[in-house]
Amino acid sequence: MKKKHTILIVGASGVVGAAALNHFASLPDWNVIALSRRFVNLPFLAQHVSVDLTDRKACEQAALGLSNVTHIFYAALYELPELVAGWQDPKQMAVNEAMLRNLLDALEPVAKKLRHITLMQGTKAYGGHVEPARVPAKEHWPRHPHKNFYWLQEDLLRERQTQAAWTFTILRPQIVFGYSVFSPMNIVAAIGAFAALQREQGLPLSFPGGGRYINGASDSRLIARVAEFAATNEIAANETYNVVNGDALVWHDIWSSIAAKFNMPVAEPAPLCLADNMPKHETLWAQLVNKHDLASFTLSEIISSSWEFTDRAFAHGVQYPSDSVLSTIKLRKHGFDDCYDTEASLHDWLELMQKNRLLPR
Repeated sequence: MKKKHTILIVGASGVVGAAALNHFASLPDWNVIALSRRFVNLPFLAQHVSVDLTDRKACEQAALGLSNVTHIFYAALYELPELVAGWQDPKQMAVNEAMLRNLLDALEPVAKKLRHITLMQGTKAYGGHVEPARVPAKEHWPRHPHKNFYWLQEDLLRERQTQAAWTFTILRPQIVFGYSVFSPMNIVAAIGAFAALQREQGLPLSFPGGGRYINGASDSRLIARVAEFAATNEIAANETYNVVNGDALVWHDIWSSIAAKFNMPVAEPAPLCLADNMPKHETLWAQLVNKHDLASFTLSEIISSSWEFTDRAFAHGVQYPSDSVLSTIKLRKHGFDDCYDTEASLHDWLELMQKNRLLPR
């Protein structure tokens, strides 16, 4: 039976893209094409296109085989090695804009049936990385006055959309839980590796971050379901949605359950800069790989820049962090009411990383 839609998952090797790839591949009416620089484990019948989005000519060549694309899920991301500082770096912004522009310039002339684009943003849209943000953050607020590649990409879509038959939807998740290797913002991998390394040294699991604060998380499977909702419901056309699990997250309050997952005693918080200290354990990680017959990745390959990202999520060095809460009222009023338990979500992804031999049990 001929399928109704063909979706191009851009950035399919990342935490969000991988979840979208698996979700849409499970739906009966969707052909799925994964686009990424690195090869990804493909679900049944999905295709893969290897493209460097910074290479304009390569995008043009790849687009020749993508004329049947009806939908785009765009989760590709360029980050600098110094992750947090890079968020305000003009190079990071310019490269991310160019990647989306190269794809659109190549695809629009050939994909005549293109109907919808889903674009990923995040909570940096509310400026919480430059100053304390108001809570709960709402999508209709005026654009926060800081420089961000989000605005460059969004303005590009809005400019193109006025002349096009397609619409777009912007999604803003919070701390994303999911599965990926080489991802610069995979907090699940960082938590799991930290626990495994502490346990191997005979240490209890102490929370390494700063003070208590309320924030939230977004299961990547939930993001994928919202992407399906956005792609198939007219109410989502040219809209922006916050996407979070639906409960609240305080790291201190779920820390004991993380310790239990790794059969470790939990101890009082002990501040530790993960980005400064954990990369020193490559040799110990190699020993863990041999001891537990793990997949043969180095610690830096599994974690990438995620130590730095996790330090920020844990509010390392901050005694009184500001709460970070997103309103999901708009998404619910528009008809999407799915949710996830954040603690259970974290355990799901840790379990998958253990099952696939990326983390020891």
